[in-house]
Amino acid sequence: MKAIVIDRYGTPDVLRFAEVETPVPGDDEVLVRVRASSVNPYDWHYLTGLPKLFRPAFGGLRRPKYHILGADLSGHVEAIGKDVTRFRPGDEVYGQTAAGAYAEYAAVAEAELALKPANLTFEQSAAVPLAGFTALQAIRDKAKVQPAQKVLINGASGGVGTLAVQITKSFGAEVTGVCSTTNVDMVRSIGADHVIDYTRDDFTAGPQRYHLLLDNIGNRSLSEYRRILERKATYLASFGQPENEWLGPLWFLARMALLSPFVGQKLTTFTARPTTEDLHTLTALIEAGTLAPVVDRAYPLHEVPDAFRYVGQGHARGKVVITI
Repeated sequence: MKAIVIDRYGTPDVLRFAEVETPVPGDDEVLVRVRASSVNPYDWHYLTGLPKLFRPAFGGLRRPKYHILGADLSGHVEAIGKDVTRFRPGDEVYGQTAAGAYAEYAAVAEAELALKPANLTFEQSAAVPLAGFTALQAIRDKAKVQPAQKVLINGASGGVGTLAVQITKSFGAEVTGVCSTTNVDMVRSIGADHVIDYTRDDFTAGPQRYHLLLDNIGNRSLSEYRRILERKATYLASFGQPENEWLGPLWFLARMALLSPFVGQKLTTFTARPTTEDLHTLTALIEAGTLAPVVDRAYPLHEVPDAFRYVGQGHARGKVVITI
């Protein structure tokens, strides 16, 4: 099968298009004929090996443990292991796995998959899982958003941000999205009550106070963020952009953890966890018309390096997907 292979950390230039062996599914695995994947910050960290302090967790000092990257996927079931009960060959599925989706076939644990939403294309469904888990668990579980609360989403036009805007609105909250000029209309169209163009206005300088600030960017100081929060509000960091090549955002998160016990506001972060139940929840929201992914552009499999370069510029609107 054809795949995008990585042999060492580096820029997108280290990725190569190659012929590799098709995986054989284990007893509890599904062999998926991959039709689409997407590019996430998760994949970027495995590509670059940044922050360097985390390289042992990525698999090694010189190269990641995964030979083929790609976490999100959608496609057809090609074959199933002997213990698989929920799927049959021909089923259209989607989900999130650790790696391996930048290929024509991927062996995926049964628990990591669900039937693809009937009203989405393969490309659209591949834009959902990782960003969807992050947005859902941030709003529902970590922040516990309530009706009529005022929520500000910094980075509202990105993969997580676009889904978080819609999920937050489904909880009955009042949503303010922060984005650039070119994305204002799009963020408003997906449900934001108010949109702040950060190129024109300083969103940390206005009179409005918020019950939750979901930060997908990490581009302002803690004092600036705290200034626009209510006394008992929550600042929730979901961003993954590294501050430096060794520590990434750890210094910022450490300062946040040290400060939080001494102020009225809750300053916290979290790591999303993929679950079968939440994948079904996302499917239900999508099929009900409550949630719709935003896809910026699609690249064919052999152009995955170009997709990473584009995402690396930091201006993608929603998700960038890979068609296979």
